Amino acid sequence: MEPPRLSLVPSGRESNDNGRDEAGDEPLRAGALPRNVAALPFADHRAKLRILEALLFAAAEPLDEAKLASHLAEGEDIGVLIEELRAFYAGRGVNLVRVAGKWAFRTAEDLAYLLERYATQERRLSKAALETLSIVAYHQPVTRAEIEEVRGVTTSAGTLDILLETGWVRLRGRRRAPGRPVTYGTTDAFLSHFGLESIKDLPGLAELRASGLLDGNLPPDFAVPEPADVAALMPDEMPLEAGEGDDDEPADDGEERADDDSLPPSGEPDKS
Repeated sequence: MEPPRLSLVPSGRESNDNGRDEAGDEPLRAGALPRNVAALPFADHRAKLRILEALLFAAAEPLDEAKLASHLAEGEDIGVLIEELRAFYAGRGVNLVRVAGKWAFRTAEDLAYLLERYATQERRLSKAALETLSIVAYHQPVTRAEIEEVRGVTTSAGTLDILLETGWVRLRGRRRAPGRPVTYGTTDAFLSHFGLESIKDLPGLAELRASGLLDGNLPPDFAVPEPADVAALMPDEMPLEAGEGDDDEPADDGEERADDDSLPPSGEPDKS
């Protein structure tokens, strides 16, 4: 009996007898996959993506690329892997997004309404706290006296304490000025909460006006400051410890003062 003859299929892929895909629509090109066969990455490449996916899924906070790369072989192109993972999740219920220079999984924006019923609002910031937070974000590094100059009213230490407790505002340093006043700036937690990659993503004049947050009758020379958040101290700042023991003048954050809007029209105390 004559032994059966074997024929080789190019690239290890099977094809049907007539050389067409299973749908029979068009001939298979050399090296092409049938329509019902997905092109999968190599096993080691797939393993790297699974590692990153697991780390990002389990993390309680966003992870930077250095942290992610520490779990892979040295010299691995972490940027390419993250971009591939981000593209894979782009159309899914959760997306891989960049916040505060780090990476995290977030619910797709168009599905946020599904989770609204589970959201818990632990504290409602007062008008004074919101105004102060906005000024710190756009004018940082800024002292309390400078905040009061922008607002046009005094700012209580309690308002700043609340913002410090939320973790959205931090003590940066001290101004090189009489009294060595403390300077304030925003944190990565502020960026993460508001979904910002960097402080420069804060809305500008046109966006604020379009959203109705600014009065339409603004002075011709009105401008929104360009926000900047430099981790290192500015030339006119010094470390916090440098102001301790100075007797030049009392620091502007040493007194307890109340906002002029601390008493709402109802006469109830400000709960900020």
